[in-house]
Amino acid sequence: MLKNRVYYHLKPFIPRSLQILLRREIVRRKRKLTGHVWPIDEKAGKKPEEWSGWPDQKQFALVLMHDVDTELGHNNCRSLIRLEEEMGFRSLFSFVPERYNVSPELRQELDVKGFEVGVHGLKHDGKLFQSREEFSQKAIRINHYLKEWKSVGFVSPSMHRNLDWMHELNIEYDASTFDTDPFEPQPEGMGTIFPFNVRGNNGHPGYIELPYTLPQDFTLFILMRENTIDIWKKKLDWIVDHGGMALFITHPDYMNYNQSSCKMDEYPVEFYKELLEYIKTKYGSRFWNPLPREIARFWKARSLKKKGYGQLAHL
Repeated sequence: MLKNRVYYHLKPFIPRSLQILLRREIVRRKRKLTGHVWPIDEKAGKKPEEWSGWPDQKQFALVLMHDVDTELGHNNCRSLIRLEEEMGFRSLFSFVPERYNVSPELRQELDVKGFEVGVHGLKHDGKLFQSREEFSQKAIRINHYLKEWKSVGFVSPSMHRNLDWMHELNIEYDASTFDTDPFEPQPEGMGTIFPFNVRGNNGHPGYIELPYTLPQDFTLFILMRENTIDIWKKKLDWIVDHGGMALFITHPDYMNYNQSSCKMDEYPVEFYKELLEYIKTKYGSRFWNPLPREIARFWKARSLKKKGYGQLAHL
């Protein structure tokens, strides 16, 4: 979209505080018009055809993901890892390969501790999908990092996407979409709280798409300035009632880990901890907490079983 291209061209020259103020005003106006589809779009609760449920008869799937946008977020990762370890959760950390130095030691630590490492764009500059030619060139670099990091998943910055072009990436899954989120640069939602197959074409294999289904932390706490997790809880409870996938993306970049007052683009890490405690307390053993690669492989195996092994080349 032209307005997105203009924005990302001008963004380096706009002070961060002004960027946030402008986006807050845009979100405020949109929020008044989108209450019928956000945070819940009732149509998204429809179950897939021949749906037989999650492994071990779990009521819903819980997928935790973290996009690490900046060096600050990279430096905060170990605090977030400790928090999740203490509470018994596992998650994905996706790093931007060419925006800051990604520590091999941190990646190894995540692997050893049973977490997952993913690739989050290339430079996080909003220009990845400006043209097919440019994307194809950058896809070569992205595939390099996917191989070097032994990663099988991709998350696009700002949810910019072209699901057809992304066949050029050597991935098992992508997580650059959502069920409903009218506040993103590409606001069209996928209308489902379940994974789905993106079939291959032109000799490229397919992959599994994992839409996020809970609002992102930056939208809630920085742009909307919510001071409770009530929207998270409301949406989570609705997903549970429909037996879907509760996938949400948070950012260590914006979490305040100390007792000092939050900056304009921060929120207390206690909000995230409170949600994890809510999940454990209310839902106990009723949820499955797979890594993204595990739920993608589950979904692919389900598709193969449903369609027959002859369809393998197209998944």
